[in-house]
Amino acid sequence: MENKQFQFKTNINCGGCIASVKPHLDNAEGICHWEVDTNNKDKLLTVKSEGITEQEVISTVQKAGFKIEPFNA
Repeated sequence: MENKQFQFKTNINCGGCIASVKPHLDNAEGICHWEVDTNNKDKLLTVKSEGITEQEVISTVQKAGFKIEPFNA
């Protein structure tokens, strides 16, 4: 399975938000690393994939209660 990196625009904008989404992303199968740049105006979520699809990441973050959309630089 090919490793990919995805970026998403989110509304995850503080440490409390990151703590809320952390268990969802940590337990999602196929993610080897993720981070949110809360200093970026788009609150960029970067996910390093080990098999998870872009759509699965979107579903995971939405289940955690946050807005998310693919980010195309």
